[in-house]
Amino acid sequence: MKKIAVFASGSGSNFQAIVDAVKAGTLEADIRLLVCDQESAYVLQRAEKEKITSFCFSPKSFHDKAAFEQEIVKQLKSKDVEFIVLAGYMRLIGPTLLQEYPEAIVNIHPSLLPAFPGIDAIGQAFDAGVKVTGLSIHYVDAGMDTGPIIAQKEIEILENDTRDRLQERIQQAEHIVYPEVLQQLFMKEKSISSH
Repeated sequence: MKKIAVFASGSGSNFQAIVDAVKAGTLEADIRLLVCDQESAYVLQRAEKEKITSFCFSPKSFHDKAAFEQEIVKQLKSKDVEFIVLAGYMRLIGPTLLQEYPEAIVNIHPSLLPAFPGIDAIGQAFDAGVKVTGLSIHYVDAGMDTGPIIAQKEIEILENDTRDRLQERIQQAEHIVYPEVLQQLFMKEKSISSH
């Protein structure tokens, strides 16, 4: 069982999809911790309901990013976390976390990277008038959505799509694809480490 932490800043629908996949037995992972940087985020209620420990911090109460990331690392170590899953975490990961978890942090992003990195990728794609967008799952590096891509899924932008409708369709796809890709990653790692 891969011991993971999920990082989220908002409502936590991807967090919930991961929890549900673990409960259904389709994702072999043990969610040790939810890390959240917004005290009013709905994801904290989801974690409480699922009896998953959460660590919520206010970045403003720390001297700098290195200081709050050191605190996060302490929390992760205390729970034996091996792998970090970003699920709508709205902060760039800094060197402190990257050094502690090299090639063990993944993110999901609602566009076909490298197109439309950063915030409001769905709005960016919609405004650009592209016919196809989608989602990308990638390893996290020091840049903004620049890490090596693990998997992508294309989603067509329909004639009658509104920005909200497109967002809903991308999110529905994310909830299916993210747990599947995580499971494939963990299985691959397991077979490498057992050889």
